[in-house]
Amino acid sequence: MSQPALRPSVVPIPRGGGATWRLEVHDRLGSTSDLCKARLEAGEGADGVAILALEQTAGRGSRGREWRDPVGNLALSVMLVGQGAAVPVGLWPFIAGLALHDAIAGYVPAGHALQLKWPNDLLLDGCKMAGILIETGIGAGVPWQVIGIGANLRGKPDIAGRTLACLADCRADVPAAPDVAHKLLHHLDLWLSRYRAHGFAAIRTAWLDRGHATGTPIRVRAGNQQFTGTFAGLGGDGILLLRTPEGVRRVVTGEVLLAPATPE
Repeated sequence: MSQPALRPSVVPIPRGGGATWRLEVHDRLGSTSDLCKARLEAGEGADGVAILALEQTAGRGSRGREWRDPVGNLALSVMLVGQGAAVPVGLWPFIAGLALHDAIAGYVPAGHALQLKWPNDLLLDGCKMAGILIETGIGAGVPWQVIGIGANLRGKPDIAGRTLACLADCRADVPAAPDVAHKLLHHLDLWLSRYRAHGFAAIRTAWLDRGHATGTPIRVRAGNQQFTGTFAGLGGDGILLLRTPEGVRRVVTGEVLLAPATPE
């Protein structure tokens, strides 16, 4: 006979202005984002709810890839509903990316490099250690967005053909996932406030300061196409600008590989 699921612990986290995040901490889930989506599609989701799984067994990455989460890693999803979902979906990878970078940066010792990669990855010493997946929909007539964030803290998945990193690669005392989640939600509020006060221009400037440098060689896979060039910055709408022999090309979507220095 199967054991009943344990009720999650709930941690209120102040957001300012009297509002709070409601952080649910589950011992084990299939997918934090799938739980968020199921609630939202049933009209039961609420803005400002974040779901953390101490163990996630069926996580998902970009382009339908499986994302395995060994125990001790960060598996966090955030619900944004109605007014909370008012930020254009195309800008969330930058806002969430900045929050993720700044939450992790304080744990990375000197001599190790932490860098954002367009559009939704975080690299540690050139290898992917974290990623962001944004999903959207409508539940009970109300638009919603789910921000899913996975970060390798204590361990890294073994995925053929890919070299990944985890925080334990560079420090022995790895923080607990709830502590990282708390910091991440705090930084998410900070970057949301900056976006609302100054628009995407401030987000773009900050992202460029933490992202791959101008002139970085890049290879892009988009459908059946593949093309190369060097990073020429971001457009005012967040589009990647790729300098090629034919001129600057705007890249709306695609898998970006920093080549040749960064392993896939």
